[in-house]
Parts: sequence; structure tokens; C-alpha cells
Amino acid sequence: MKVIDGGITAAKGFEAAGAEAGIKYKNRMDMALIYSDSPCVSAGTFTSNLVKAAPVMWDKELIESGRDVRAVVINAGIANACTGAPGYEICRKTSDAAAEALGIPADSVLVASTGVIGMQMPMDKVAGGIKLLAASKKGDLASGTLASKAIMTTDTINKQVAVSFEIDGVTVTMGGMCKGSGMIHPNMCTMLGFVTTDLAISKELLVKALKEDVVDTFNMISVDGDTSTNDTLVVLANGQAGNKEITKEDENYLKFKEALHYINEYLAIKMAGDGEGATALFACKVVNAATKQDARVLAKSVIGSSLSKAAVFGHDANFGRFLCALGYSGAKFNPDAMELFFEGGGKKMLIFKDGIPADYSEEEAAQILSQPEVYVIADMKMGTETATAWGCDLSYDYVKINADYRS
Repeated sequence: MKVIDGGITAAKGFEAAGAEAGIKYKNRMDMALIYSDSPCVSAGTFTSNLVKAAPVMWDKELIESGRDVRAVVINAGIANACTGAPGYEICRKTSDAAAEALGIPADSVLVASTGVIGMQMPMDKVAGGIKLLAASKKGDLASGTLASKAIMTTDTINKQVAVSFEIDGVTVTMGGMCKGSGMIHPNMCTMLGFVTTDLAISKELLVKALKEDVVDTFNMISVDGDTSTNDTLVVLANGQAGNKEITKEDENYLKFKEALHYINEYLAIKMAGDGEGATALFACKVVNAATKQDARVLAKSVIGSSLSKAAVFGHDANFGRFLCALGYSGAKFNPDAMELFFEGGGKKMLIFKDGIPADYSEEEAAQILSQPEVYVIADMKMGTETATAWGCDLSYDYVKINADYRS
């Protein structure tokens, strides 16, 4: 597998565009299009929040129906959540407008939205945006980059990545983009993620691979503990690479899973590090846990702790906050047997061992915690299982951003 320049348009047959439709924002792009010039099999995973946005319900129904997908229309600014029957009707009208502009079936169009909850979408502006997108879509890197920027809300950077790999001598390409900065606590944030590939693979295996991989990638990040109404992660595969279709869990399937994991993990980490108001990526790696689920639970408990996040922001080596978060996670372990480390900037320091603080320098510990990427490593001494969770520190700016989000 090779990491290559690109994003959502890297794979054969995929085009994209970004446009300024004026749905809520002014003087910035707020709509994006992903388009495949041939039918795609699809897989998706969605928010576990009982309050689901209209696009989530629309996409879930389309993907589970088994129908081919040809396009995704995405908007930023208004979430189309808590909008009732009129909100769902907007999804239908959006797909109809895209079908007309692109010359594809209306039931092959996915819809995704992110932004303020409770506002109705201005369909006239959506329809105008779709015309702009259809007219400007291209398969080059620049168009994919524009799309990745158009879906941003409070994000400070666009997020995209691409890889290539070989299946029986055939080069396969996969690319992805996502947005998310706040309301990030996927249990599939306001998180939207899209992955495209020219691989030929059965829908059954595409769905299986995504559902298995999301557990250790997007579901292992948290910015603020809030699971959004709009979380959506979609994978589209159009088969244009020309490989023999993958229909069984063989070596080729494992190569695909490796590439998908890289894409998902890369985007998930980028999202965690770009949390609202964040000054550092804050991760917790749990090693030697009794079970995989224990490792996941322990790691997420630490990066989800407001006190732990605040300690990282303040560069305060108050290890008790991390131990506390491990202790209330629900996973069983012996606090007197485990070890705790800080890692960052190329340095790793033992902080806690044998039930007492280790002999460490507060100044050096603070220096580690001041790095742009900070890892807390917990060695549970209980087994062999490992998991990593990613989040960010908790700064004053997080409150400022969310106190006036609607304005």
C-alpha cells in the first residue's frame, strides 16, 4: 500500500465539486458533490443518537435497500435535523434536483448535511447549488480538495487522504474526506465521512469491512462527548479498477481492509486533533488489557474525561486525573500492578508504577504535555489486548465557539 496525493477523486471514475450556495454562510463554499460515472455498491454507518437527522434516515434506507449509488450531495451550515416531515421531503427534492442535473436515477443519490439543528433548508438555494456543482464537477485533485473544504463548519483544516494498492497485479485506488470539529463522539460528531474506491467488491463484504473497522477508528475518537444527530460515514466502490470482484474473505479482501483502515484511522485522527478550540491531539493507548473491549473502554474513558483534557491543555502532570478516568471506566484492573506513561515530542516518561508515583521530573513531564501530540500510555498488566483512542485538549476557546455557534 502506498499513500498518494489525493482525496475523494483519487479513484477512477469519481468526480467532485464545491460551490457557494448561500444556504446559511456568506462568501464561502457550503455545498459539495461526489459523483461516480458508473454505479457504486455502498456501505454506511450512522449515528447511534435516537434523534436522527433527515439525511441520516434517507441514506440509511437507500444503502440498506441495495440500490446502486451514483452521487452524494452534501451541505454545510444547516443540519436538517429536528425538521420533521418537511426535512425528509427536502432530501427527496434534493435527490430529484441532483438526478435532473446529473442525468442519473433519483434513487441513486445520497444526501448529507451538517450545521445548526432545527432550521429548515432553503430548497431554492439547495437547487441552485446543485446546478453549480453539476456544472463544475471534475475528477482532478483540486476539485476533490474544494469538496473537502466546502463541507467544513467549525473545522480549521480540510481533511483528505488517498492510497493505492495492488490486487492480483491490478492497481486499486482509495480516497477519502471528512469533516468534524465539535459534537464529536461517534458511536456509529458533527461528523461526515466519505470514502471512494475503484475496487470491485461485493456489497456484503464492503458492509462487513466497514462495520468492523469503524469500531477501532471513528468510534475511538471523542472531542466533547456529544454524539451528533448527523453522523454519517459512507463508502462507495464502483469497480473501475478492473480487478476480479472480491466475494470472499481472502488475501485480497485483507489488502482492502488494510487500506480502508488506514484511510479511516488517518481521517479520524485528523478530526480529533482539529477539535474545536484544540491546541493538541490527546490520545490514550492502552496495552496489555484483559480483553479488546476493556482496552477500548479504558482508552476512551481517558480521552473523554474533561479533567484529563483540561490537564493536557494546562500542561499539568496531574496523573491522578488519568488514573481516575481509568478507574471509573467500568473495566476491571489492579491499580497497584499497572503502569502509566506520558509520551510526546520523541520522549516517553514513566509516571506511575506499583501503586505510587514514579520518580519523575514535573518540568520534563510538563514539557511532554506541551507537545502538539500527547499520548497517555496505560499498561494494564492484565493480558495482551491493545486499543488507542484519540481526542484533544479542552481549552477556553471550546466554550467560546459553542456559546455563540448559531450566530
